[in-house]
Amino acid sequence: MAEQIIKTEFSEVMQKSYIDYAMSVITQRALPDVRDGLKPVQRRVLYAMQELGLSSDRPHRKSARIVGDTMGKYHPHGDSSIYEALVVMEQEFKKGMPLVDGHGNFGSIEGDGAAAMRYTEAKLEKFTQEVYLKDLDKNVVDFTMNFDETEREPVVLPVRIPNLLINGAEGIAVGMTTNIPPHNLCEVADGVMAYLDDPDITTEGLMEYIQGPDFPTGGLVVNKKDLREIYETGVGKLKLRGKVEVEAPKRKSGREKLVITEIPYTMIGANIGKFISDVVGLIENRVTGDIVDVSNESSKEGIRIVLELKKGADPEQITNILYKKTRLEDTFGVNMLAIADGKPELLSLKEIIARHTAFYKEILTRKYETLLAKELEQKEIKEGLIKACDIIDLIIEILRGSNSIKEAKNCLIHGDTGEIRFKTKKSQKEASRLSFTEKQATAILEMRLYRLIGLEILALQNEYAEILNKIKNYQDILDHPESMKRVMKKDLKKIKKDFGFERKTQLVNAKAAVIQEKPLEEKEVVFVMDRFGYAKVFDLSTVERNTDTVYQEYKTIINCMNTEKIAFFTDTGLMHQVKVLDVPVGRLRDKGTPIDNLCNYDSKSEQIVLAVPEHLLSMGSLLFVTEQSMVKLVDGQEYLVSKKTVQATKLSENDKVRAVFMLSGKEEQRSGYVIMQSEEGYFLRFALQEVTYKKKGALGLQGMNLSDQDSVSHVYLYGTMEESTDSIMYKEKELSFGKLRLMKHNSKGVKVRR
Repeated sequence: MAEQIIKTEFSEVMQKSYIDYAMSVITQRALPDVRDGLKPVQRRVLYAMQELGLSSDRPHRKSARIVGDTMGKYHPHGDSSIYEALVVMEQEFKKGMPLVDGHGNFGSIEGDGAAAMRYTEAKLEKFTQEVYLKDLDKNVVDFTMNFDETEREPVVLPVRIPNLLINGAEGIAVGMTTNIPPHNLCEVADGVMAYLDDPDITTEGLMEYIQGPDFPTGGLVVNKKDLREIYETGVGKLKLRGKVEVEAPKRKSGREKLVITEIPYTMIGANIGKFISDVVGLIENRVTGDIVDVSNESSKEGIRIVLELKKGADPEQITNILYKKTRLEDTFGVNMLAIADGKPELLSLKEIIARHTAFYKEILTRKYETLLAKELEQKEIKEGLIKACDIIDLIIEILRGSNSIKEAKNCLIHGDTGEIRFKTKKSQKEASRLSFTEKQATAILEMRLYRLIGLEILALQNEYAEILNKIKNYQDILDHPESMKRVMKKDLKKIKKDFGFERKTQLVNAKAAVIQEKPLEEKEVVFVMDRFGYAKVFDLSTVERNTDTVYQEYKTIINCMNTEKIAFFTDTGLMHQVKVLDVPVGRLRDKGTPIDNLCNYDSKSEQIVLAVPEHLLSMGSLLFVTEQSMVKLVDGQEYLVSKKTVQATKLSENDKVRAVFMLSGKEEQRSGYVIMQSEEGYFLRFALQEVTYKKKGALGLQGMNLSDQDSVSHVYLYGTMEESTDSIMYKEKELSFGKLRLMKHNSKGVKVRR
């Protein structure tokens, strides 16, 4: 057959392919199914453990074996993602009800990772066996072929309680995400029973039973008033707080302590370490001076983070600071998205319960249909055996007179006596009337002689009566919704009794944390920065005691108030600002903090030309000179802005700022001269009065008439009050600026040859 080229739009192919990929990620990897509340990888891990026989009463098996079976039989993806799913299902601090019983290092609440899968072992929790995997052998759910069609796997597990609520879910798909908080098992069971009693129950009615999320880490949900809207819409934000207790000193000389015993669910993992470092940052940045020490005393018994307080400190104020400035108060974004009827849907609390209840009814219907069919089959067989016991002599005569099992079976089923030898015509006539079913005939032929004992016959009759009773019960459950509802409620009550636990998370309506800011004591300090860009702040007394050392070691030294900002002008034409309060106060030998960490300055691509305190900007003006000899004055008021970084001056292509001078006084008070030195050795002296005021967005005027390859290398002020320089050493001789001929701006200047 000849090849046929199909022409199509590339955009259409890409669109279709991406949509197919997106739907595959959404339905097959990232989002849980509303019926069992599990993602495919979780479902397959649990089923693989069931198939390996890892029940709760059996020994643990290596996690690597579980991962290998899951990957080889059901989940053809990376082993790391399978093992991670196994680990998370074991971690009691992440799941409302852990589904896996782990043995070994499965990680910690503080962010420690699990040991490699070759070291850890696992088996199923009893809860998982009883509630998630029970009755899989009774045709309660559909099975499908695996990826290579060599194994069968369940499409969904027969979970008997809304796992989507019990354990919550989190996942990121393509263009959508799910984030469902865990809930209390007892409350969810009560909520489902309430829904069974009244399918028209409102969200408010359900919330009488399901009060709100119940996180395994405890803590507090402080916006209880928003829960109704969250449960009705499926989206919203929960405000979580850790639980803080005040611990009195054990002795008179001791200090009070704030002890954090429960943390927000969002603080699990590395965020505990981040919280401690944030508290240290509050101390270093002088947000609070009432915390003396912070330590993490957490253990397997629980969380215990201790903050030791100064004497006379206000614990309530410090607690509010922690809530306001750290992740001790955090937000949990609720987005109750799940796969329903094969597609992603945003679900309310009632919809989750309604859809799971419908699934639960389907499970029970299929279970009791399977059991009913089995009992009807047994009823048929028992009826045949009982009838056979009544005519056992005739049965024996048929068997003794038959040449083969086939002849005997035909006689029992169809009354065919043609080839069978009977002792009497009467027996033959009776045998011709027999009409056992196929199953009955098979059971009669397989019956052992001991069943003819009187007690055995009585037991057979009792078994038959029991079977009739079961059939009656099963048919009642299948035919009457009220009976089905009783079975469901009985199951839920048993689950609640066997596995229920008390609520851990408190639900309250709390006011927002308010920090009563202490008035800042305004004082003069000294900002210093070395040639490597490390900055810190000294008290005046420190500088007075070590004046020589300070002026030797630091390139930039600025007297300023602790309440103002320092402006940094760079050669790229930018101005960066740093609050003095953000610069750590240091001792003489402290290294300081890189200026890059305090503002948007990038030491790799720009250099600081001038650093000036905010109060000087408000009183004076700035003189800018660039490499291409553009010069201008800008009113310092233009740089009194709130932004951390602004464009300080406009630059031509490939131009850079060569110098910035801070000038005080008004325009009419300006005096002195500007001295420009070029790379080729030209010097130009012109009056400062010639430089005009421009906006910061202007280029300025030409200061020196440069040749094509020349550029400004140095700029000096002469005869002014600010940074005035009278002479420099040039070519190993002193060059006095007073002897340079005075010219106009935009002149070439004088070349100094000596």
